[in-house]
Amino acid sequence: MPIILLIVALCGLRYFEVWKFAQLSWWWIVALSVFAFVWFEFLEPLFGLDKRKAHNEDERRRQARVKDNFDKKS
Repeated sequence: MPIILLIVALCGLRYFEVWKFAQLSWWWIVALSVFAFVWFEFLEPLFGLDKRKAHNEDERRRQARVKDNFDKKS
């Protein structure tokens, strides 16, 4: 997600010609966008990072559910 925010910020800074970003080539922004696409579509699933995030979220919900059940019985 931070890489997407960086791309949006760079696009805005380049478009409005802010400071040194006015001389930044659009190709750098396109290259960063291609990198983000490759990362999210191919590398993240390849390394299992997308499943790990989902698993961590499920584990957090399970822990909260167990805690709630034990608190209700006490």
